[in-house]
Amino acid sequence: MKTTKSIITAGVFTAVLIGAQLALSGVAGVEIVTVLLLSFCYRCGVKQGMLVVNAFTLLRCFVFGFFPNVMVLYFVYYNLFAAVFGLIGGAFKRVYGVRKHIVVVIAAVVMTALFTVADNIITPVMYGFTLNAAKAYWIASVYTAVPQMLCSLVTSLLLFPPLLKFMQASKF
Repeated sequence: MKTTKSIITAGVFTAVLIGAQLALSGVAGVEIVTVLLLSFCYRCGVKQGMLVVNAFTLLRCFVFGFFPNVMVLYFVYYNLFAAVFGLIGGAFKRVYGVRKHIVVVIAAVVMTALFTVADNIITPVMYGFTLNAAKAYWIASVYTAVPQMLCSLVTSLLLFPPLLKFMQASKF
């Protein structure tokens, strides 16, 4: 980190993510962490995004508990997430455009699906599920994954432009 401002920005944004996740934690498949984080990574880049996702992954454990499979999932998935949206933002020079927005929305939905796939691999492997238990875990995840992907589609479609505009105006 080069400046105090970037460290403070990462800390504040980490707190925002934890608060957003906590606020909607009681509703399966509904979340705004994806659109908040993708907007941040798009605007601030890979390094700043990875700082936030690693702080988020560690600190959220104090709220939701220290579950090894979730920690591995979050460290793997969210670092990849920060890289994907940080690189997309860099490729698009961190500015908004309709075609850029479409790419971001598609990437958000794909990444949301990847989260479920990663969980469906990591959790059964870490806990030594039998093949039948792993299949049941995959099937059960569909009931959360579909609404989560729909939520990702809608929130990134509607909230990405104003979030990016806010971050640009705030000199993130």
